[in-house]
Amino acid sequence: MSHLLDDPPHMLEHADTAAILRLLREHQTLLDSAGIGVALIRQRVLERCNQRYADIFGYPTPQEMAGISSVSFHPSRSNFRALGRSAYPFLSQGQTFKTERLMQRKNGRLFWGSLTGRLINPQDPSEGSIWTIDDIDEHKQAQSLLGNVMREKQLLFDHAAIGIAFYRDGKITRCNPHLEQMLGYRIGELQDVAPHCLISDTQAWSLLQQKNQGFLLHGLRFDAEVSLRRKDGTHIDCEIRCKLLDAADPTQGSVWILEDITTRKQAQQQLTQIQSRLEQQVRERTQELSTTVANLHREVQDRLQDQERIYWLAHYDPLTGLPNRTLLAQRSAAAIQTASDNSSPLAVIFLDLDHFKHVNDSLGHKVGDALLVEIGKRLRSAVRERDTVARLGGDEFVLLLPGANAQGAARVAEKLQQAALQPYQIERHELTIAPSMGIALHPRDGTDFDTLTQAADVAMYHAKLDGRNTFRFYTPEMQAKSLRALQLENALRRALERNQFQLHYQPQVCLHTGHIHSAEALLRWQHPELGFISPAEFIPVAEDSGQILQIGEWVLRTAVEQLKHWRGKGLGKIKVAVNLSAIQFHQPQLPEMVNRILTESGISPDLLELELTEGVAVQDPRTATVTMDRLNAHGIRLSMDDFGTGYSSLSQLKRFQIYKLKIDQSFIRDIDHDSNDRAIVSAIIRMAQALGMRTTAEGVETQEQLDFLRTQGCDEAQGYHFSRPLAASDFASFLQQYRLQH
Repeated sequence: MSHLLDDPPHMLEHADTAAILRLLREHQTLLDSAGIGVALIRQRVLERCNQRYADIFGYPTPQEMAGISSVSFHPSRSNFRALGRSAYPFLSQGQTFKTERLMQRKNGRLFWGSLTGRLINPQDPSEGSIWTIDDIDEHKQAQSLLGNVMREKQLLFDHAAIGIAFYRDGKITRCNPHLEQMLGYRIGELQDVAPHCLISDTQAWSLLQQKNQGFLLHGLRFDAEVSLRRKDGTHIDCEIRCKLLDAADPTQGSVWILEDITTRKQAQQQLTQIQSRLEQQVRERTQELSTTVANLHREVQDRLQDQERIYWLAHYDPLTGLPNRTLLAQRSAAAIQTASDNSSPLAVIFLDLDHFKHVNDSLGHKVGDALLVEIGKRLRSAVRERDTVARLGGDEFVLLLPGANAQGAARVAEKLQQAALQPYQIERHELTIAPSMGIALHPRDGTDFDTLTQAADVAMYHAKLDGRNTFRFYTPEMQAKSLRALQLENALRRALERNQFQLHYQPQVCLHTGHIHSAEALLRWQHPELGFISPAEFIPVAEDSGQILQIGEWVLRTAVEQLKHWRGKGLGKIKVAVNLSAIQFHQPQLPEMVNRILTESGISPDLLELELTEGVAVQDPRTATVTMDRLNAHGIRLSMDDFGTGYSSLSQLKRFQIYKLKIDQSFIRDIDHDSNDRAIVSAIIRMAQALGMRTTAEGVETQEQLDFLRTQGCDEAQGYHFSRPLAASDFASFLQQYRLQH
């Protein structure tokens, strides 16, 4: 000791360091050699663990697990919180907490684990805790299987139609209810009874004992007939069969099977009379045994079917039968791993049905569900056998395309677009519904399932913004646009209550008289922080989020109230046209809602004009016709906006209660120098005249355009040539000034 104290300080420090390193090596060796997983977790994050811990959770090395949130080891966040609530009372008291719980491996599979946890320092929980885990999944499964076998054995024991008794150390240790009933005893009375008490002849019992020893000790079964005394003193003849439970250890006892053969013995005395009875008994017993075996077989089959059903429900969509998100994630993980290992391409398509909500709202969920089933079949038939078509829920589908590059994914998307052109016949409805699709590619857009599907979802959203019924590849710029859309959606939720919306009115001029008799109400949004937001940007967001219904009703009420205000100021019978979104038009209560607003304001229905696009009407012509007829019955006029840009047929157009066609400004813009546009505009006007409809030209900006429209017989025009859209007060002033000048 004195020699060590005489050593220089640096030599002591070197000795201490070596000792510490040796202890660390010993500690690491213990961890690596441990048969269970050991991990240090601090602030819900795994800092380090041994190889066994990594093996259990499916990680190649402990280093890959460092920094992972311990939440990911559990099936869900709620399971993780439940563990915390259970463990805290023990850990906070410095005690060891033990439990058995379902855990989750890296690949998402669940397993049973035996957990043990303890705080390193109960006085300072921030130092973390040590947790050990043992994979007991196979043990749990074995326990479950053993439990099933024991229950089956007990059922057979309790319900067998013969007496069964277990005999050990000269006493009956256990018997089934049938034996007690057969001998006239109550339940439990035969417990610990010596069998010779049931035999009146002591010599008969001794002889029976001598005979069965030779059979039993050689592992053979012993059969005999014996007369037993029932509790009431009467006797019955029984056939007994006995065998040792373990021939190598007779002390384990034996099992006795006893059958009452009194009737059979009596019947033997009158052979001619009981021959048929014996045969009948044999048939009945055979039937009983067959029934028992059949029931057992049926129960096994039912359990197998239940297991298959449980697996199916956990991995497949119950409506369409397509894989669900769980199975899609599993297949995606395998496909991504293969793509990474082989440097092969992989594509994910996120598909959403355009305006599917209209089907549910107008035709009911029964029709919507039937449509989803047919769409699932069509999607499945459009791809390869090795591709996966999954339904995430609602009208959202995901296609996993192993081996598909950008060109291959685009071909699949185009194929799906072509397939969507063929209408679906659902009950009496002929429905056409188109998809919007987003495409993400591995590894460019992501290297895991969540990242790829999120990227494809973002691309799908931009396909909707770009006009729907199309597909888009994911780009990093889309993420910024998605954040903008989310920002707008959140802002829209408060826009109405904060009075951020306004209606502007653009005059519509009668080309025959030069007078202004009507105006189109146009929605404007001025946000205090985001500034002016174009309707082309926020209307699609409002439609996707469902807020368009509240906004649309506000527009209708505001426009009608403005009509009432203008009449009060003496502006005369000015009319107002209001645009209807597709979602509004497909609301069954739309006609009653519009009529109620007009009735409450006292405004005549002929002063209100509702505008809808071609696409809104032709998606479901039969339902559209019913809605138009109901609106027309209330005296409300309808016009078709942006006519010529959709795909309605003349046969559909003549069925609709349309008062006016509005010629889209894309045809008006170039009529000065484009003969095709002039021909299209002229044809629309002639067709409308033939059908008894009025026409309004949108986007008129020059005198030359106005002159051409007037010569073709167009009824009305609106555009910057006359006026920009004006605020309500400015429109009133403009109208008064215009009337003075004209």
